[in-house]
Parts: sequence; C-alpha cells; structure tokens
Amino acid sequence: MSFKPQPNAPPQISERYSRQILFAGIGAEGQEKLRTSRVAIVGCGATGSAISSLLARAGVGQIRVIDRDFVEPSNLQRQSLFDESDAAESIPKAIAAAKKIATFNSEIIVEPHVADLTPDNIEQLLSGVQLILDGTDNFETRYLINDFAIKQNIPWIYTAAVGAYGIAMNILPGDTACLSCIFPAAPQGIVETCDTAGILNSAVNLAASISATEALKFLTGANDKLRRTLISYDLWSNERSEISTATPRPDCLTCGAREFPHLAGEGRPHITLCGRNSVQIHERHRPLSFSEITARLQPHGTVKHNDFVLKFWRDAYEMTIFPDGRAIIKGTTDTAIARSLYARFIGS
Repeated sequence: MSFKPQPNAPPQISERYSRQILFAGIGAEGQEKLRTSRVAIVGCGATGSAISSLLARAGVGQIRVIDRDFVEPSNLQRQSLFDESDAAESIPKAIAAAKKIATFNSEIIVEPHVADLTPDNIEQLLSGVQLILDGTDNFETRYLINDFAIKQNIPWIYTAAVGAYGIAMNILPGDTACLSCIFPAAPQGIVETCDTAGILNSAVNLAASISATEALKFLTGANDKLRRTLISYDLWSNERSEISTATPRPDCLTCGAREFPHLAGEGRPHITLCGRNSVQIHERHRPLSFSEITARLQPHGTVKHNDFVLKFWRDAYEMTIFPDGRAIIKGTTDTAIARSLYARFIGS
C-alpha cells in the first residue's frame, strides 16, 4: 500500500518549497535531490512521527514508514501525526501517519507497513532506500538495523528520547563508528522507557529535528556538514554532551570483524505461543529488580511481586515476569503485541 500524489494535483514545487530553496545549503538543486530521495523510517511513535512529518514537509519524495503498533490516547501528547479519531479507532500508526501526511503533502509517496521488523523481513522492508532513520523504542531493533545497514552499506541515523533527554547519532558505514562501536552491548536490567519514565514532547522534537536535519544534509549531498558525534541534551537539567564517532572502533565485531549476530537472529529473544492466548518471551540472563520494576509500573496498572515472580495487569493483558528477564504475556497470541508490551514496560 502506498499513498501517492493526486493525478490532477499541480506540482507547484517552487512555491511549496520556496523558503527552503532560498536556504543556501539546499537551493533548487538540493530540492530536486530531495524529490528523488527514498528513505525508510523504522518506528512511528514519538521520534518517528516527528521525523516523518519533517521530511515529508521538506519534500523527500518517497518515505517508507514501518511500525507494529496502533494509536492510543496516551500517544497524542507527543506523537505529532495522530489525532483523537486515530486513537479512538486504534488505527495502526503506519497507516495513520501515511493518511495524515497525504493531507499536507500529496506530492510525495508514503509507503506504510504495519509490521514488526525482524531478521526474516528486514531485507524486504529496508531494501532500495538511501537512508534509514530510527524511530524505534528498543535496542533490540536498533542492533538489528545496525547489522543490516553495515552489511548492506546503507547509512542510518540513531535517534532516541525519554524523559527530558534526546540523543542522535549518524552511522555512515566505513566512515564513522557504528552503534556497536559506541554500545558494544545492550543495557542490562530494566531500561527507562516513555511508559515508565515519562517524556517531554519538546525532547522528542529536539531529537527529531537534529536527525531530520542530518537526513537533509545527507540526501542533498552535503556530506562535509554531517555531524560525526553522538550528541545528547537534557532539556530539564540543561546538560549537554558529545562523544566523537568520527572513527570506527578497530575491534568492533560489527563494522570491524563484520559479524552480524542480530541479523542472524542470535541476539533476539526466542518467542513462542504459551498455552491458551499467551505468548512467552524467552529472554534470559537479564537480572531484574522487582522492587524497581514495581515502583515504575504502579502508575500504569496493577502490580505485585514476591521473590520469584512479578505480575502486572494492564487493560486486557497480564504480564508475568521472572527474575532472569523471561516473561509470559497473557491476553494475546500476537507476538508483535507481546514484544511491544515488553519493550514499553520492561525495555529491550
């Protein structure tokens, strides 16, 4: 499915993008490059929807939006492409994003995919694009994107926001450090997420604006202007930091040794159907603090635990979590929903 220009719609490129063309860094030549560009945005939550909107308004010609979730009322505080009717009808985010973009820029092609990005479908979903942008909510998917991008020599941009904190990093295969150079291993224990730590929409827009601007630089050929640092900014505490990513780490297993375990599915928790209307996530060797998880989950549902198991009830779902990170999610047989719930409330 794709959302294409209306047959009778006049291009009016010079008027629509006139203020952007006046900017010396883009100009008419750069605008034409944007028109013929092809990007993929993985995840269309907070950062993903903001990036999608910015690139669509800038005139990026083909945007592929990939997301496994649907719109909920709690999304509306920060996810700029959705409205109350999308939440009321539980519209898949990729579809809702494509429809909304079509209302303000009918000249570009938006290709929505309601899918969970996995090793089995990543080549199909990310092939044929010049740039991949991260709008995901978990490191598991980011490492998968990193493996694919390095193997296929496709640049990608890592973006994240939680609390008042935004972060962004360009990954240019063969030129800059990759995600594994900077983060050789995923965070252990419970990971802060928007659902457990909250988030300011201003932090989302800051991170998305940085990444969207880097995308415009890349797509218009301004490679000498691309940032070669991992930049982070906490809007509440006013703390800012940058780490150089200008050089790949020689001993990096991904871009150095060219080993791609996430692409092979080795680093991915095994997921199985478990009894009637349940899914089991077999993530092990990830020690969790039940007391910490309980404190974070109490505002979001009913939670209780003992030394051996933690149970969390939210809406129609029941999550049973074990000390080593394994979980059983009751109320669904959809593995994408189960993975989404785990990422939102435990982190991954």
